[in-house]
Amino acid sequence: MEIFTTLIPYILRGLNITLSVTAIALSFGLIFGTLLAIIRVYGNQALARLIAMYVSVIRSLPHILLLLIIYFLIARIVNLTPFWAGSVSLAIISSAYQSEIVRGAILSVPSGQMIAARSIGMTRKQAIWYVIIPQAIRHMIPPWSNEAAIVIKDSSLVYILGVPEIMRQAQYYSGRNPTKPFNAYLAVAVVYFVLTFITNRGLDALEKRIRIPS
Repeated sequence: MEIFTTLIPYILRGLNITLSVTAIALSFGLIFGTLLAIIRVYGNQALARLIAMYVSVIRSLPHILLLLIIYFLIARIVNLTPFWAGSVSLAIISSAYQSEIVRGAILSVPSGQMIAARSIGMTRKQAIWYVIIPQAIRHMIPPWSNEAAIVIKDSSLVYILGVPEIMRQAQYYSGRNPTKPFNAYLAVAVVYFVLTFITNRGLDALEKRIRIPS
């Protein structure tokens, strides 16, 4: 019972930071990832190859290593707080994965949709934003749900920068109660499970709501 009466309330002091890091990483990652996907599908070959290389590099390295590399790189260029540096780093990492999700969704839209949009007078840009992307969004929600769960869990990585999210709160508690480290991290596991469960169920409901009837 101590986990629910004492530990979880203590750990939840870092919940706002965890949610903020997750929201920033997901939203900026989605914006940047969408632009990368569009350029890769509809842009010139040179840029497409560079983006493909960027995605391959990001996906081949451990996230914690990339976080540290990007963090220290950003710290050399601009003076950001650990919170913002960590959030931006996770957004850059997530953008590579989200670009693949968006690219797959765009490619799943029948090519005839672009032809039809152009035939009624739309420009290429208008066809992409008003015809292709709205349909692609419906296709990308299931895989994006997985990415959202991953980013929620990856938000714990910013604790190595000293950001007081829920993992850092558990570390604080464990340091003050060295005989009970298992309880602290079990409480963190409960919190992460609830966050990912709610997120996945919410996105499942959204996918069913906007699904195009077959």
